[in-house]
Amino acid sequence: MIKKKLRNALYEHNEGHRNRWIRKEIKALPSGIKFLDAGAGECKWRSECSHLTYISQDFCQYEGSGDGRGLQTGKWDTHRIDIVSDITDIPVQDGEFDVVLCSEVLEHVPHPELAVKELARVTKQGGTLLLTAPFNSLTHFAPYHFCTGFNIYWYEKHLQENGFEIVETENCGDYFTYFEQELARLGSVVKRYTKKGTFLVKLLSLLLLLRLEKISRGGANQSYELQCSGYFIKAVKK
Repeated sequence: MIKKKLRNALYEHNEGHRNRWIRKEIKALPSGIKFLDAGAGECKWRSECSHLTYISQDFCQYEGSGDGRGLQTGKWDTHRIDIVSDITDIPVQDGEFDVVLCSEVLEHVPHPELAVKELARVTKQGGTLLLTAPFNSLTHFAPYHFCTGFNIYWYEKHLQENGFEIVETENCGDYFTYFEQELARLGSVVKRYTKKGTFLVKLLSLLLLLRLEKISRGGANQSYELQCSGYFIKAVKK
C-alpha cells in the first residue's frame, strides 16, 4: 500500500502529466503533416503518430548503462531511429517539418540553446515546436546529463531569439508536488546509497506526502513559479 502510493505520486506528478499533454497535442494534429521527434530515444511516440509522417532523430550513443552513476535505465534500444545525428546538426533542409517535438532532451545536450536554434531551422514558417524539459532533474542517463533544468525565462529568451512565439505554457505540478515526487523517491535513494532499511522512511514519507497533497489541492498551485517539475511549451515559428 505504501509502496503503491509513493509510486503513483512519482508517476502522476511528472511523467503521467507530461504524457497526457503530449498525447493531446499529437492527437489534435491534422493528418499527413511531417512530424519530427527530436531526441526520440526509443521512439515512445511513434505509435501515437500513425496519422502523421513521423520521423525520429537521436544521437544513439546512450545504451542504458551509461557510466553507471545516477539514474540509469539498464537497457535503451534506439535501433528504430530514422536520423542518427547530433541534435544541433540535423541533416535535413530548412523548414522541413510542420511540427517538431523535443521532450525531455535539452538537459542531455551540452549547449541546449544551440539545439533550439537547430530546431528553429528545421521547423517551417508557421510550424509548431512542442518542448518539455525538467525544471530541476536528478543525474540521469550519465554521462549525457549536462543541465539540471530549465526555468520559464530560459524558454522565453531563447525561443524569442530564434523566431518563435510561445502560444501555450503549462506547468507540470508546483512546489508542493515537486517535493511529493522526491518523497516518493526517498526510500529507494536511502536504500541505494546507505544500504539501510527503508520502512520507517517510507512511512514518514507517506504521511508527509499525504499532507502535501492536501496543501496543493487547497489552492497553493501558484507556487509553481518558485519550483515545479517542468514546463510544457507550445510555440509557433513566425
